[in-house]
Amino acid sequence: MNASPPTPSGRVFRSDAPLAAAPGMLRVGTRGSALAVSQTTMVAEQIAAATGLDVGLVIVTTHGDVTRAPLSQLGGTGVFVSALRDALLAGECDLAVHSLKDLPTGACPGTVLGAVPARADARDALCARDGLTLADLPEGARVGTGSPRRAAQLRSRRPDLDVHDLRGNVDTRLGRVGVDLDAVVLAAAGLDRLGRATAITERFPLTDVPAAPGQGALAIEVREADAAAEPFARALAALDDAEARATALAERALLAALEAGCAAPIGACAEVAGDALRLRAVVYRVDGSAQLSAERELPWLGAESGADAEFDADRDADARERAARAPEELGRRVAAALLAEGAADLAPLGGA
Repeated sequence: MNASPPTPSGRVFRSDAPLAAAPGMLRVGTRGSALAVSQTTMVAEQIAAATGLDVGLVIVTTHGDVTRAPLSQLGGTGVFVSALRDALLAGECDLAVHSLKDLPTGACPGTVLGAVPARADARDALCARDGLTLADLPEGARVGTGSPRRAAQLRSRRPDLDVHDLRGNVDTRLGRVGVDLDAVVLAAAGLDRLGRATAITERFPLTDVPAAPGQGALAIEVREADAAAEPFARALAALDDAEARATALAERALLAALEAGCAAPIGACAEVAGDALRLRAVVYRVDGSAQLSAERELPWLGAESGADAEFDADRDADARERAARAPEELGRRVAAALLAEGAADLAPLGGA
């Protein structure tokens, strides 16, 4: 029997102007930063290869892209998301690509999380002058970060450091190293995607420095009415990674249960270990002087928990349902453990 010929890959292109819908094309909305365009291009190339359709990148400017105010003053990372969602709901694009850690945990009526592609390196990375590691930085070294979590973690490990608030794109932040800062801390995934890995002088282990919930993962949103329709369903199926989705949903469920805003210093790391989904989370005092941690795990069926899995009987259907619920249930259990230990007294939770 002859194999079916491969589907020819469509063309991927960028549009800085509004792009009208057209047969044979999918439009993917993205922020215009170099990092956002780089990671969305990777998504678009996967879609083009899986569907044979042309894929246009539609550039959307968000409020977070045009201000340098601290995120905690702007209402959190959602400032990078709302304009993309508006464009999606208005029909200006067909899919929207976000950094998953920027995605608010609350539902957005009319949209659904269509896919979570395979996750990149979730770790934080130190980029320091002269190749220094965190332990090697001199006493009182000036370290930049725009994240309350990273600031708390730095102060917890090195109370002597002079931690400074930092905004701007990746190259702007890196450009300050050796000028007015001794080091900056950034997401390793972003540096890798931009080809800036050579700037990294240390990657922090997740066991010691858990990252932001969802860090290293992308979120592909689609209009709810289109999620099961073609060609959207085919594109989303080609992108979705069962393990990445499970770990991301567990971490997001933790955030939702804690009602944590962007000012809450919370690190989380979910992983698949055999047939179990495991989540560890740490809540820090803002100044890094104290912390609480909790870890739990639940059974997980991996890719078999997906909608296309085949099960023989009601018992298997029950197992599938439990597996599908595992990430959110795990996040809630870890959050409950942290709250029982007094996490709300340690950090600004409850939506604060």
